[in-house]
Amino acid sequence: MPRNPKSKIGRVNRREFLASTVATSLLPTLASGQETAQLAASPIAPGWMDDWPVVLVGNWDDAPIFPRRVGGVPVWLDEDYRREHTEETVLALKQLGVTMAILHFFKGFGLEAERRYIEDTIRLAALCRQHSIKVGVYVGSTIVYETFLLEQPDAEEWFVPDFLGRPVIYDRQTFRQRVYFMHPGYRNYIRLVLRIAVEEVKADLIHFDNTSLQGAPPIFLHPLAVEEFRRYLSSQYTPAELRRRFGLRDPKFVHPPKCDWPLREINDPLFQDWTTFRCQTLARYYQEMAAFIHSLNPTVAVECNPSSGLNGSNTCWYQGVDYPRLLANTQAVWTEEGNDARVTPDGILISKIRTYLAATGRGNHIFTYTGVRYGGPPVTEAQMKLEMAEAMAYNRQCLGMAGGILSVQELPAGPRRYIQFFLKNFHLFRGVTSAAEVAVLHSFASLAFNNDRPYQSTWLFEEALIQAKIPFDILFDLKDLARYRVLALADQEALSHAECDAIRQFVRRGGGLVATEWTSLYTEHRDLRGDFELADLFGVHAPARQLAVGGAPPAFPPATRRSVGQGRVAYLSEVRPAIEKPPAGPMSSRFWKLPLNADELASAIGWAGTAAVSVEAPSIVTVSFLAQPARDAFLLHLINYDAERTPEIRNVKVSTRLPGARKSRRARLYSPDAPEVAALPVSARNGRLEFALPQLETYAIVELA
Repeated sequence: MPRNPKSKIGRVNRREFLASTVATSLLPTLASGQETAQLAASPIAPGWMDDWPVVLVGNWDDAPIFPRRVGGVPVWLDEDYRREHTEETVLALKQLGVTMAILHFFKGFGLEAERRYIEDTIRLAALCRQHSIKVGVYVGSTIVYETFLLEQPDAEEWFVPDFLGRPVIYDRQTFRQRVYFMHPGYRNYIRLVLRIAVEEVKADLIHFDNTSLQGAPPIFLHPLAVEEFRRYLSSQYTPAELRRRFGLRDPKFVHPPKCDWPLREINDPLFQDWTTFRCQTLARYYQEMAAFIHSLNPTVAVECNPSSGLNGSNTCWYQGVDYPRLLANTQAVWTEEGNDARVTPDGILISKIRTYLAATGRGNHIFTYTGVRYGGPPVTEAQMKLEMAEAMAYNRQCLGMAGGILSVQELPAGPRRYIQFFLKNFHLFRGVTSAAEVAVLHSFASLAFNNDRPYQSTWLFEEALIQAKIPFDILFDLKDLARYRVLALADQEALSHAECDAIRQFVRRGGGLVATEWTSLYTEHRDLRGDFELADLFGVHAPARQLAVGGAPPAFPPATRRSVGQGRVAYLSEVRPAIEKPPAGPMSSRFWKLPLNADELASAIGWAGTAAVSVEAPSIVTVSFLAQPARDAFLLHLINYDAERTPEIRNVKVSTRLPGARKSRRARLYSPDAPEVAALPVSARNGRLEFALPQLETYAIVELA
């Protein structure tokens, strides 16, 4: 390939360059305060992702050094690897509609051990750019110590110690060890990896893998992490506050908890602060890496893999992943949660809707599998279409991963048609924002410090909204509360005084509130209050003393509906599960069956604030309602989640009150399942617009412009 005269690799033999840069990887580290100040000043402006239709492929596990070490490789491994790196393959991807490829780059064997494969990535990246395909590169978080220590012997001190007598490794791949990611030596080495990715590969995006494992409890038993945790406690609390919270005056001998038993309520203050510390530290690492990347090239996007999404598990406790903190430093995140879009035989609607809402609400994009699985089990053509539909409706400018670089060429006709629909009609997907007028709060303290009822009630309340076709957003704080008409608090038990005051102001100024169960009965530290902090809004009181005594839990207060100030408040005694979640277990999708009082929940939302959109269709249909300010348009996405068994739904009636004083002039129907765009007759009645879709197969968009 042509040499860049300004490139370090262009001036010297690439082998010599990699060898010399590896040798200088353990550079002196800035003091943490100075470093933080410098990072905060770094520019972050990779805006291309908001205007680029992302259709992904990847080959990050395909550099032969990795599959050979795992074992069980096919005899055609080298031939497939060679084919992946040809212009013929890149042209095939271009013809299919692929717009981004995430390429193998750094798997943790060491830069010298992986040098020849990095060279191949540089050449493949150039071919992709030549044909207008954006390039992402893979950066792993595990270290293959067998080869890495030959290059970097001092790295042994990065590794975390055994946890409860077991090595801390990746899955069952014993050769992949975990490190404490905040070790100065490791961070400097990763900066070196990133510099090569940005300056030599000229990557458009950095893909950090295994984020969900970096902040897991065993990682923070590294000696350096233990010391940092003690310093964290000293910085958070005065000696008097330490005595009041922990009963000690100095955290010098505090040690992070070692436990492998299931937890229900996390009341131990040390466990609580350790959870918060891990979440903050993981987010700080990505803040540092993003700032370094953008200091090299501010247009490079940052993406990581927290893996679980909002799948009903306590990611804060088990992974150190607090989504709002983490997403503040990224432009995209992966989810590998499963939850493939479908309706199960016993009627449970399964989706990734919550994960999409969590990410898009924070200005991020979701990367996930929607086509041929990368090394996974086969999926049907109908399933691929449904998952691409879900990405178009709930994601932002990203259709997901269509397959591996070679396997994607096996994509069936239906998903190919969906890709072409997405690209042809990209004007419908760019520059969109949520038009939902209902918000559901996920408070950190409620969901980080209790693995049971807050998860069950919140996920089931959201399921009731999804199947009632009531668009909603997920909030992690109350900063933007004023833009919504209704706030839902599904057993958000642990709220601070400041949060409760913000909720009061919202209601008294005209907002609607729907709350359930023990909402506001605990402080942000899960200290039991004498009554609901929001009892003045609910109009009912909590049996707090009975809870404090223990034994059988007391009955919830009776349901109420009342006006407060200019707003309305509905308190509901309980979100009644159809399938009880087991104690301390995750609220996984097998428990997402529509709650027994789903109609009561939806009715309370409607009473608290009239819905912007009403759709008459079976519960297997969901809707997403988006605004497009630049085009002065609104977009209603409809998905049939049971299209395999119910391939067609007729006469879907829609009534909408557009936000503000907007008066629609037309309604146009787009669908990858239909050959043409169709105009829909629109009528106005009682201040609302009404129209009907003649039929819905898998997916359709109505443009109101």
